[in-house]
Amino acid sequence: MTDPIRLSKRLIEVIGCSRREAELYIEGGWVTVDGVVVEEPQFKVAEQRVELLPGAVLAPIEPVTLLLHVPSGHNPERAAESINPATHWADDGSAIRVLKSHFNRLTPCIPLQAGADGLHVLTQDWRIERKLREDLSKLEQEYVVEVVGTLSANQLKQLAHGLTFNGVALQPCKVSWQNETRLRFALKNPLPGQIVFMCNSVDLKVLSMKRIRIGGVPMAKVQPGQWRYLAAKERF
Repeated sequence: MTDPIRLSKRLIEVIGCSRREAELYIEGGWVTVDGVVVEEPQFKVAEQRVELLPGAVLAPIEPVTLLLHVPSGHNPERAAESINPATHWADDGSAIRVLKSHFNRLTPCIPLQAGADGLHVLTQDWRIERKLREDLSKLEQEYVVEVVGTLSANQLKQLAHGLTFNGVALQPCKVSWQNETRLRFALKNPLPGQIVFMCNSVDLKVLSMKRIRIGGVPMAKVQPGQWRYLAAKERF
């Protein structure tokens, strides 16, 4: 019976690489133990079959950004805790391979309006985090808001251009009807509670709010509770 050793050490024996190379292969999801991918270099193996997958790439893991569709009625922080490979959106076109390390050290960015669901951004990339923080006042956020009530043409104009919230004159925004019960709001850096206040000010009752876009990045068709990667060509 062979004494258990670290997977990284066994891989070095199998393919003749350096310790750092072994760790990169393993952390990159390119190594299997009895046919199952194992991403922890310290994983102990004994008699198991250790193999390097075809097409293995020797490269450090790049930080990723995840776009989560927070389901209706769920707190974004709690919804983020459920992120795992099983909730990955099947139609994700980013071509990024799902790794366990992608779910570590995720920082939430650009809070949702209280009570809203929809697009929630979590990132490992300090560059994305900094951009979203520094460009917050410039980035347009789009919400679809389900309401009860009717609007005159003047009230619609008032929503877009003429309101003061907590003593602050609100920035002009775009407001239009998506259908008979839903309004689209496109606005920059909304204050906490701003959208509900805006609707209430023209006698509309808000039933639900969903964020569907931040800057140039849409939620796409990601289903509630699922997530996708921010693709390399996408820009907030």
